[in-house]
Amino acid sequence: MKILLNKNDLNEALNDISNLGFVPTMGSLHTGHVSLIKRSKKECKKTIVSIFVNPTQFNDKKDYTRYPRNEKRDLSILKKLNVDFVFIPKKKDIYDFKRKIKISKKDKILCAKYRKGHFEGVIDVMERLSKIIKAKKIFMGEKDFQQLHLVKNYLKNKTKSKIIMCKTIRDKYKLALSSRNLNLKKEDLNIARFISKNLINLKNKINQKKDIQNIISLKIKEFNKLKNVNVEYLELRNKFTLKKTSNKRNSKIFIAYYLNKIRLIDNF
Repeated sequence: MKILLNKNDLNEALNDISNLGFVPTMGSLHTGHVSLIKRSKKECKKTIVSIFVNPTQFNDKKDYTRYPRNEKRDLSILKKLNVDFVFIPKKKDIYDFKRKIKISKKDKILCAKYRKGHFEGVIDVMERLSKIIKAKKIFMGEKDFQQLHLVKNYLKNKTKSKIIMCKTIRDKYKLALSSRNLNLKKEDLNIARFISKNLINLKNKINQKKDIQNIISLKIKEFNKLKNVNVEYLELRNKFTLKKTSNKRNSKIFIAYYLNKIRLIDNF
C-alpha cells in the first residue's frame, strides 16, 4: 500500500494506470466503505482511496470540528484490505484555485434545502478529485442518495470517470452505517435503529395504502416525540427525478433528522 500525501506523489504513482478504481472518503472508515473498496478491487486493476475531510461541504463549523477522525485506524483497515494507493491530501492540494459552484433551484430540496452550500462543496471537491485522480470508475454509496444524484449529473460531461452506485450497508438492526454513528451514545443508537426499522415498515405500508401523505405526516409527529429527535424532513420522492410523489412506484422515502444534535440521513 502506497500512501500519497500530495499531487506530485499522486501523479507519479498513477502514471500509466488505465483501469483505476477510486473510493472517495472522509475517513472514519466502516463496513460501508469496505464494501465500496472490495467492489473497486473486484472491478478494477488498481484501487485508490482518498481520505479528506472536505471543509467546504460543512455548513456548520462545529459539525466540521466534531466530525470523527482516526487516520491511524483508517490506514490499518486499508492495509488489511490490500489497497494499492491512499491519497491523504492537504487543503492546498485540492483547493489550489478558486471556483464557485451553483446548483439549480429545482435541486434545492431535501438536504440542499437545509444545508446551505453543502452540495456545492461536495460537487466542487468531487470534480477536483476526479480530475486529479482520473479514475475509470468512482464508487459511491446509495445512502447519500441525493449527493450521488447531483454528483453524477454534474460530472457526466466534465469527466471520463464513471460513477458506480453501491447499495447501502446496514447493521443487523437495519441502521445505515455512517461515520457519524460514532458520535452517538448507546441510547441514541437504539433510537436510530428503531427509526430505521420503523421506516422499512412504513415503506411496506405505502405499498399497500393510498393515503401516503397523511401516513408520512403522522410518522413525523411520532418520531418527534422520541427523546432528543427532531425530524428535518421525511418525504416520498421519485428515485430517478427526486420530485415529490404520491406514487409508490419507483419511489424512495428520504429522511433527515437530528438525534441529540447529530444529524443523520437515510433512504428506503
